[in-house]
Amino acid sequence: MQLIKWELSLARPFRFGPIVTAFFAFLGASFRSRAALQLEILALRHQIGILQRSVKRPKLTSADRCLWVWLSSLWDDWQSRLAIFQAATVIGWHRKGFGLFWRWKIRHGECGRPAVPKEVRELIRMLSRENPLWGAPHIHGELLKLGIDVGETSVSKYMVRRRKPPSQTWRTFLDNHLKTLVSIDFFVVPTIRFQILYVFLVLAHERRRIVHFAVTAHPTAEWTAQQLREAFPWDSAPRYLLRDRDRIFGQDFVKQVKAMGIKQVLSSPRSPWQRAYVERVIGTIRRECLDHLIVFNEGSLYRHLRTFVEYYHRNRVHMALEKDTPESRPVQPPESSDESEFGHEASRVRASH
Repeated sequence: MQLIKWELSLARPFRFGPIVTAFFAFLGASFRSRAALQLEILALRHQIGILQRSVKRPKLTSADRCLWVWLSSLWDDWQSRLAIFQAATVIGWHRKGFGLFWRWKIRHGECGRPAVPKEVRELIRMLSRENPLWGAPHIHGELLKLGIDVGETSVSKYMVRRRKPPSQTWRTFLDNHLKTLVSIDFFVVPTIRFQILYVFLVLAHERRRIVHFAVTAHPTAEWTAQQLREAFPWDSAPRYLLRDRDRIFGQDFVKQVKAMGIKQVLSSPRSPWQRAYVERVIGTIRRECLDHLIVFNEGSLYRHLRTFVEYYHRNRVHMALEKDTPESRPVQPPESSDESEFGHEASRVRASH
């Protein structure tokens, strides 16, 4: 014990007292017997237990942290002797010291890659914003052609980040192929005897024209393929055909479409908004025609639809067509005739209902 007191008296003047104390205790242990070392270890462990009960979180200095980081690199069983803090704490100190070391080295050492000029950064962002389908390799190639020497990784770093992938939307697709796209769909109509009739509809997107319609009680793939041939005779077939994934469009229908040179575009399951044009037309037929009458049979439904389609093409205006009709008609002032063509057609539609 006298040796320990002598070590403590030597360590008091120094700033790093605990570390110096531990060092002198390590030197003094080589001159003591094994029994004395075991008693000292017992006494020290008892004092550490008291310290843990009385102090919830001991205060450690930077020197204490450096000592344990050094011990962890030399001593394999260092974790088993920790009492006042956890092993993960020592590992965290080591990582923090590693980060501080490299931060100091970067600030006081050689500089890294040269900074990209502001004009080049703005040019990269402009090219990325105005060309959403261009990636970093494409923009990097364009910059090289302009004589701007910059790395491809730097180009990728300063590109504009987008939340959505650079892919065209369904609306863009429909607008781009408006003149060469038609939609087909079925809808059902109940009769007075609770029979279900199926109406097949072919709609051209360009002027919202109903190219063809047919009524049947027993639709099949062969019947649907025949209706498609009647809708587009000779070389009048469109380039794209938009439809849903109904099973009624079987193998015979698919073969007929391929034979006519038409490319099918299938909408996603349960996504009627992707076929918005034909769905809107079906809703118009229901609201303005079928909801106001009772269908007796297949022939009755066909006559009503034929009359409505004539009215739809010649007289019904569309907001998407700038308030014009699918078959464009001239402006008719009220004083031009006693009864305009619109009045004649409208009265005929009301009479048929």
